[in-house]
Amino acid sequence: MELLCTTTTATAAGDLWARGIGGGFSHESEHDLALMVSDFLENGSAGTDSLCSSDSDSGFSDLAHLADKISFYKRSVPQYEMDLTLVVHSLILSIKETDLHAVKSDQCNASCIRFVLVKLLRLSGYDAAVCSTRWQGSGKVPGGDHEYIDVVNYNTAGSSERLIIDIDFRSYFEIARAVDSYDRILKSLPVVYVGSLIRLKQFLQVMVDAARSSLSQNSMPLPPWRSLAYLQAKWQSPHQRDFNPDEQNITTTYSLDHKQCRGHLKRLQSSLHSEVEAERFLNPINSDNTRWLKLERRRHFSLRAL
Repeated sequence: MELLCTTTTATAAGDLWARGIGGGFSHESEHDLALMVSDFLENGSAGTDSLCSSDSDSGFSDLAHLADKISFYKRSVPQYEMDLTLVVHSLILSIKETDLHAVKSDQCNASCIRFVLVKLLRLSGYDAAVCSTRWQGSGKVPGGDHEYIDVVNYNTAGSSERLIIDIDFRSYFEIARAVDSYDRILKSLPVVYVGSLIRLKQFLQVMVDAARSSLSQNSMPLPPWRSLAYLQAKWQSPHQRDFNPDEQNITTTYSLDHKQCRGHLKRLQSSLHSEVEAERFLNPINSDNTRWLKLERRRHFSLRAL
């Protein structure tokens, strides 16, 4: 059994809080960490066991089963989604800091990256747009808002399907004091999600179950913002499509005020590059690599023609 314990003193709890806020956790992770500190202050030394990030025997078995589900869902991908994923990866890796010229004047939370990616996708012939959602809280589900990209795929039968692209996918599932096996599941998720809403729901259900298992091993409840209903609201709420940033809220010059967005782009590209290289290592030259080259040639041809 793997075991990782933190120092059980009030000072240590304060240090954990400080590191959590500055360590790159998502907004929801800060709430999870707050629960941890609150639990320590209420229980004192009696809460020693709950300050340990560990895999119990039963918890490890549950998480191992969920890891297998993630692997299965990653392999069960229709050809069009596979091709679109390759295109999206290629386009993201091609974005330069100077491309982020359409930046909102306030903190844009990576909107600039999404609009640049949408522009490149549209130049490559895809019906892509930035989608904004906002939902009211109801019952135990908090309200919120979200932004992602969709691509509408029109088939020969005349019908269409929306495919979701989310460049921050992993960050939504970061939790405080995660057990080691949960961290491995988290790292097995796609850096950028590209696919149908149906497959997205499968990933969400697995990650909710995994978070519940990890948190329960540390005697922490599943917060409302970790629930399946809250996560689904991000992508299933009524949305507004847009492929041009709001001209009233952008600056057309390269602004030093948005170094956070440039840092976001660097981290995104670094994580994506590592994922792509790992996939190539695990899957030597095959038809997927051939399709990658063909799609790359087609994309560059399309951009030159425009």
